[in-house]
Amino acid sequence: MQRSITIKLLQTLQRGCSSLGEEARELIVGFLLSQRTERGAYVNKQGEEDLYYTTFGWLLESALGLRQDAEAMERYLVEVDLESLDLVHYAAAVRCRLLQRGAKGRLSLLWQALQRTPTRELESFRSVPNNDREAPYTQFIWMSLCEDTRNDYQPAALDAYRTADGGYANVKGGKEMATNATAAALMVVGQSEGYDAARVSPLLEAQEPSGGFRATSVAPIPDLLSTATALFVLNCYGVRPRYEAADFVEAHWLESGGFAATLLDEKSDVEYLFYGLLALGTL
Repeated sequence: MQRSITIKLLQTLQRGCSSLGEEARELIVGFLLSQRTERGAYVNKQGEEDLYYTTFGWLLESALGLRQDAEAMERYLVEVDLESLDLVHYAAAVRCRLLQRGAKGRLSLLWQALQRTPTRELESFRSVPNNDREAPYTQFIWMSLCEDTRNDYQPAALDAYRTADGGYANVKGGKEMATNATAAALMVVGQSEGYDAARVSPLLEAQEPSGGFRATSVAPIPDLLSTATALFVLNCYGVRPRYEAADFVEAHWLESGGFAATLLDEKSDVEYLFYGLLALGTL
């Protein structure tokens, strides 16, 4: 059985967490819990409870083996109005529900036992990434949602987003390969058609000698999000990156225990802690 995107993310996070020394783990756990509210949710960059950030927090709690209060998680989730959410937050809510159920046992075994759960149609969401239901990142989110609810995913044609170098752009007919659009497209294709290592050449070529990846070729510097997603996809395809990335990832680790988005940033949040540990899990 093909492992879902959620399970692959969690298992990669677990590898990243298992690589930590005791002191590093304590620092990271301390930062993670500093982002958690009394209700067990997680805050965004503005310090407000946010469902999207809560998904990252609960994934990290699970990967770190922290005790999770399933009842508190339930109380938080019952307040969520699913019909009012955009696609990204709806998928986050569904993943949070899966994690809440998994708080009582092994998430991977739970996923195998899940029955099909009705979900909204893609067309019902008034807001999707890039305002484009067919774009690579939208399809990546939609596929992960279908997997988490055991609904069939109908692959979308992504050829209109292909760039001359074999990568993928954020918009149809785009000339510039975007790392995250390419990573999203490769995950969709890999989950749908199998992981053929020949597909990842554009992603491999995008890595810089520092070990990092830029969001696009015109981005001023490499960033942690693009690097983590690229490394994760390469790992799913069983392909090693051209350059070692450990030093790049470690350079983004802050004294607070979080990870910075770029070397120009001095603050972190639970999302970038997720990306830092995800990147570590691929090394």
